[in-house]
Amino acid sequence: MFNLDLLIRENVKKLVPYSSARDEFKGEAKIFLDANENSLGSVLTNCLPAGQAGYNRYPDPHQTKLKEKLSGVKGIPAPNIFLGNGSDECIDILQRAFCEPRIDNIIICPPTYGMYEVCANINNVNVKKIKLGQDFQLNVEGIDHAIDDHTKMIFLCSPNNPTGNSLVHEDIEAILNNYFGLVVIDEAYINFSRQRSFSTWLNEYPNLVVMQTLSKAWGLAALRVGITMASEEIIAIMNKIKPPFNINEASQELALLALEEVEQVNEMIKEIVKERENLEQALVNLSFVEKIYPSDANFLLVKMNDPVDIYKKLLKKGIVVRDRSRVELCEGCLRITVGSPDENKALLYELAAIH
Repeated sequence: MFNLDLLIRENVKKLVPYSSARDEFKGEAKIFLDANENSLGSVLTNCLPAGQAGYNRYPDPHQTKLKEKLSGVKGIPAPNIFLGNGSDECIDILQRAFCEPRIDNIIICPPTYGMYEVCANINNVNVKKIKLGQDFQLNVEGIDHAIDDHTKMIFLCSPNNPTGNSLVHEDIEAILNNYFGLVVIDEAYINFSRQRSFSTWLNEYPNLVVMQTLSKAWGLAALRVGITMASEEIIAIMNKIKPPFNINEASQELALLALEEVEQVNEMIKEIVKERENLEQALVNLSFVEKIYPSDANFLLVKMNDPVDIYKKLLKKGIVVRDRSRVELCEGCLRITVGSPDENKALLYELAAIH
């Protein structure tokens, strides 16, 4: 049976979180003399449109307006949402909250997103690796055997990076039903997939944590806004240990504007998926392309003859793709992000010249 209290680190249970100046009053105010800000404004004040904040004030530490807006877009109550400085901060905070260094472990399923392991190494948390099996799907039996009393969380990426495929829902459901640590599902690429988000399962599984982002489909990678959805109890623990002002004011303001443009995002998603299909059809005709793996993301994993040479030749032409040929189970592969129509034409032109 799932018991969150057994998962939390003892020092985190006892932790008294930092209380910022903006945490210590309620209601509205006109004059702020509590946080030692520059009350005259900022060096940007004269550079910004009239009426726009000069950024001399600290941002809302709770991102209240942004969470309320996200709640409407995602269909998830605001108290069930945590915002991080990119998903990487969400990954790091989860591990710091629940994993005792040198004692506890996490399970990852390579090939997958590298920051799960990097954060574990930084936090001195043990990592158990259960490789993906056929068609880059989960080895559920292997995961089950790897779980021990110190396994605090399992990281699953769906659609998976760098392979592009979605994980089988029934496999993840089996893990959720039989494991009583946290199951963290990274859905950075969910908008490009036909699969439903696991966020719809949050009420059924108290040990489920779902991560999404504004970096991919929303096109806001520079803002660094990562989204974690989970039970109120898990979110409260994450809020307890996060830096007080982890999402800056500019990111909050711009993200709020972007969330008004749902229709535009949907149109961009359709165009990217169409370009992904066109790119796949063109790549398959190249003699050095051995295989293109099915993708539910905004990239393709492409197996090629001599991928390193092709990578270097593209680089000389000013085109950067990702060399994944040294990643286990991705041998011989380049990962190619779906570009704009013009970028894809340029890529195909250079590949045709190599061909």
